[in-house]
Parts: sequence; C-alpha cells; structure tokens
Amino acid sequence: MRILEDENYRWKVAINVVVLGFSLFCVSRERPPFDETSAFERFMIDSLAPVQTGVSSMKRGAGSFFDDYVANLNASQKNRDLTKEIANLQSELFRFTEVAKENARLKELLQFGQEIKRKRVLAQIVAWDASSNFKSLRINKGASDGILLQSTVVTSEGLVGYVYRLTEHFADIVTILDANTRIDGIVERTRSHGIIEGMSKQRCSMKYVTRTEPVELNDLVLTSGLGNVFPKGIRVGYVAQIERESYGISQNIEIVPSVNFSRLEEVIVLVSPGNSKKIKEWEALDNPTTGGGK
Repeated sequence: MRILEDENYRWKVAINVVVLGFSLFCVSRERPPFDETSAFERFMIDSLAPVQTGVSSMKRGAGSFFDDYVANLNASQKNRDLTKEIANLQSELFRFTEVAKENARLKELLQFGQEIKRKRVLAQIVAWDASSNFKSLRINKGASDGILLQSTVVTSEGLVGYVYRLTEHFADIVTILDANTRIDGIVERTRSHGIIEGMSKQRCSMKYVTRTEPVELNDLVLTSGLGNVFPKGIRVGYVAQIERESYGISQNIEIVPSVNFSRLEEVIVLVSPGNSKKIKEWEALDNPTTGGGK
C-alpha cells in the first residue's frame, strides 16, 4: 500500500514538470503583435507629427507664460505692499525723530534761565508776520496761561523779544529785529552800555556807546537789566561790525543776534508781576534823551 502511494506521487510530480516546461516553451516562442502601416497612414503620421509637436510646444509655452504672468502679478502686488509699508515706516521714523528733537529742545529750554526769578511759560510758535523779516511772531499761549504784556521772551540761545499784543489764548511778540525795539545792553568784556535797536538783514545796532570804549569784533552783548525791562545777563548777540568816525562822541556797532530766528520753533515767556511800573519804565527807555537809556 505504501509503495502504491509513492508511485502515484512521483507520477503527479513528473506530469506537473512536463506541463510547466511545455508552457514555458510556448511563451518563449510567442512574438508581440504588430500592425503593418499603409502608405496613407505613414503620410498622415509624417504630416501631422510636426503639427502635434508645435501644438504641444505652444501648450507648454502658454502654460509657462500664464504661470509667469500670475507670478509677476503676485510679485508686483507684493512689491506695492512692501513699498507702502516702507513709506509708512519711514513716516513713523521721521515722526519719532522729530519728537526726539523737540524733546531735546524743550529740555534745553526748561533748563535755561533757572536762576531768573520769574514765572516761565513754555510756548510754541504758530505764525510769523508775513509782512516782515522775522520781526514779529505769534505763540500758542495767552492771558489764560498767565502771560502779561511786555513779558520777556527768550530761548536757550538768547533774547527773542517781548509780548506786545495779547489775547486769552495767543500772544504776539515783537522781536529784537524790529526797529521799534529798545534794549538796554552791555558789552560783556568791556561793560560798555548802549541801546540796542532792530535793523534790517537780521541784525541789530547798538547806539550811544562812547567812541572811546574799546569794543571789538565778536564781543558778546548782554541785557544790562537796567530799567527792570529785561532780566540781566541774557545774551543778545555778538559784535559783527564797528564804525568809529573821526567826529562825534559815539560809535556805530552792528550786532548779529545769538538767536537763529530762521530755526525758531519754541520759546519761553518770562512773566514778572508789576506791569504798570514796567510800562512807565519802558516809556522812559524808549526815549533815551530823557534819561531812560545809556
């Protein structure tokens, strides 16, 4: 029984090997199918192939152009957005820079004149007199802020002028460049006295200085404090020109103001009580021949 089962198993193996070998032989003999092309088909293929190639190239070119166009549109929009953002940042930077400069100026102003025993009111210039060459200006503080007529106006550089017209919220200032201004001044080095008046071309003149006084160029001129009109020791300017004639008892002196009026933005108003007395002294100072000046 055991022998019969072994023989049947060997026959099955032999038959499977024969069938598998025959199948492999048949597969190896097969050739791939192909069609014979006619002359017309070859003509059509040769004729249409270049057209198909051109169409494919146009399709690829159109796709590439569209992609580039969209990319350029996006880049242009992004560039506009970035340009706008840069402009905004530059504007902010400029504003912060101006604020920093203003803070520095205000700090310097607040530190100026601390030894002067008068009330100090910080103000900004809002207008210049268009009919004059920096001879008058307007500030944004008035009577409601404690400012009085004929109050002295200064900056950290020196004397600006005085208040000559006043409202509740604004004040007009006549500067030392105006011909109607009278300032009792003194040359710091020689202690020579004189009356300072405004001139044209942003200069002042110092009158009634004795001809024998040894005033020199670049001498510093200060307020003398006489007459209780302006506080003593405020810078007015520097001697720029001296004319000593061969006759007369005085010399003509021109002064360049220490204040740069073309860059003036903020001022300090020095307020002093007792205006009625001050007005009388001012009238006397305005007419030096009566004994108010020199």
